[in-house]
Amino acid sequence: MSFLQTLLAFLAALTVLIFIHELGHYLVARWCGVRVLRFSIGFGRPLLTWRLGADREEWVVSAIPLGGYVKMLDEREERAEPIPAEELPRAFTRQSLPRRAAIVVAGPLANFLLAIALYALLGWVGVEEPVPVVDAPPTQTAAAQAGLAPGDRILRIDGTDIRSWNDVRLRLLEPVIDRREATIQVRRDGGEATLMLDASTLAPGAAEKDFMSELGIRLAPGEVDIGAIMAGGAAEAAGLLAGDTLVAVDGHPIGRARDLIERVQASADRQMQFEILRNGQPLFLAVRPAAVVDDASGATVGRIGAQLRDRIAMEKVVHGPLESLGIGVRQTWDMSIFSLRMLGKMITGDLSVRNLSGPVTIADLAGQTARIGWFAYVNFLALISISLGVLNLLPIPVLDGGHLVYYALEGLRGRPLSERFIELTQKAGLGVIMMMMALALFNDITRLIGS
Repeated sequence: MSFLQTLLAFLAALTVLIFIHELGHYLVARWCGVRVLRFSIGFGRPLLTWRLGADREEWVVSAIPLGGYVKMLDEREERAEPIPAEELPRAFTRQSLPRRAAIVVAGPLANFLLAIALYALLGWVGVEEPVPVVDAPPTQTAAAQAGLAPGDRILRIDGTDIRSWNDVRLRLLEPVIDRREATIQVRRDGGEATLMLDASTLAPGAAEKDFMSELGIRLAPGEVDIGAIMAGGAAEAAGLLAGDTLVAVDGHPIGRARDLIERVQASADRQMQFEILRNGQPLFLAVRPAAVVDDASGATVGRIGAQLRDRIAMEKVVHGPLESLGIGVRQTWDMSIFSLRMLGKMITGDLSVRNLSGPVTIADLAGQTARIGWFAYVNFLALISISLGVLNLLPIPVLDGGHLVYYALEGLRGRPLSERFIELTQKAGLGVIMMMMALALFNDITRLIGS
């Protein structure tokens, strides 16, 4: 079921993103008076075909869903019969440079508009996310040296507002890659403090690891809930129930499941005092963990026979329609620039090309976000839509950005480029794209084997 859900989530994402991209090309082409012959989702053998409109445009769903295209009337294509004279003004090649450029750029632009709409939707509806409050940083870490203290709520990083813990990670990634200081503003004791976090102390390549832990920035603990209770275990004997919230053990506050596990393991066959909340009422229970032999270490440890669930502080932030739209525009712009910077750093070698992901990783993320909930899936769609828009605007022949370069050169020369030049550069561009796809697929397989 998990594989099927991943597959369906991946296909749904591809269909939406490709359709929106090609729809951008299609709508602007029609607006410019260009005749569209075929609108295809996917490549290869057509699976579904139908015709629409006065021109009997062919709409197709094809077998290979890794792309799509809009086929327009074009004099450069070989045809069994010449284009009728009355149809020539509707050919793509007969359009002015600005119109051809508008048709080409409309695809990536549609992806950016989709991302703006999705981010605006999330801001308008509101989603619950972890509150960006930090725990005490370990000594000698960059966070400790910067002066971060337990309970600090991060408000801004390098001037950008922080709304959730995910924002913290995203905004710190760039300083880590650049190995520079980041300005962090926090709320502390009712006031605000400005701290300087020096990410240059991290080892090269830290961005590809758990750099948050290396910086010493950890999410503040929340509460620990008791899950399923095992029959015959110490938890059942003591009267613990599923849904109880753990407050303290032997007078020590407990904020993480790991804290409780460590205390229980060290207290085999010794009575412990659990302070819990049940239906909002405090309750004290005596629990004696059973002594068992740990399979991994062979040591005797304590077990109570209960599942534990960490429950961190969450916050739902809702914005008005106009404010949400502004957030969508800003988020899309920031993520687009961020994607370009990361790509540039991979080209210069400052960031490993192992960060390049292909269809397998994207499919896995589609499945994971779909299982988390609609809000995570929508956020995933927005991010992939931005990536698709940025990728297509790269100045590589065969991509939309490559065609824009052709038009710019044509405008400078005052006449069309030679067919030979276009043919050679198209082959070179296709080679670059194939190498990128091969590298991305290799990275996908390496991650799959490694996991």
